[in-house]
Amino acid sequence: MNIKQQLARAFILSICFAVCFGLIALLIHDRRLDAFDQTIIQWVQSLESSGLTLIMKGFTTIGSGLVIAILVPLVAVILYFVLGHRRELYFFIGVIIGSTLLNEVLKIIFHRARPTIHRIIDAAGYSFPSGHSMAAFTLYGVVAFLLWRHVSSAFNRSMLILFSLLMILMIGISRIYLGVHYPSDVLGGYMASGTWLTAAIWFFHKYGYATVATKVHAS
Repeated sequence: MNIKQQLARAFILSICFAVCFGLIALLIHDRRLDAFDQTIIQWVQSLESSGLTLIMKGFTTIGSGLVIAILVPLVAVILYFVLGHRRELYFFIGVIIGSTLLNEVLKIIFHRARPTIHRIIDAAGYSFPSGHSMAAFTLYGVVAFLLWRHVSSAFNRSMLILFSLLMILMIGISRIYLGVHYPSDVLGGYMASGTWLTAAIWFFHKYGYATVATKVHAS
């Protein structure tokens, strides 16, 4: 796939994610997702058991700000000292910071209260979009994007994508299971993060790769 195709794909995906996020936000405002949210919550929480609760608490901890704060410097060290990619390091840090700021702004704009049906853990702040879901989508999405070029075999690439999808999905589900987010919060978080990440990838392809290609060609 050439650079023009990559740019077009990233741009189209960003628009699709943005439209989906806007649609979810509109449906939440009109309370047209209430039945959907209640149905999914009741089904997920009907699976409650002591063992599953421990697993879900584990996934939600992985998606917490503290763990993200540990993982981000670790990935940054690998990018800079192991792979020697300074430009990718700047991109990675910018994507993570941008996603965090975007989540805070969106929560203030929509100021949706958290569900109160059955709380297994406590959580403060507004509910929409889910911060854990946005952080998971952004972190594992950008890591998969950056590592993809350095993974040669199709099998390893498939494992990379499957692992990233599993972590994103389970962290989102854990927030529903633990009673601190509506399903629409999680979906909204995915869509918001998807919009930001694909837009950032578009920018990186257009300006980051282009600069590198120009230097390589000049040399």
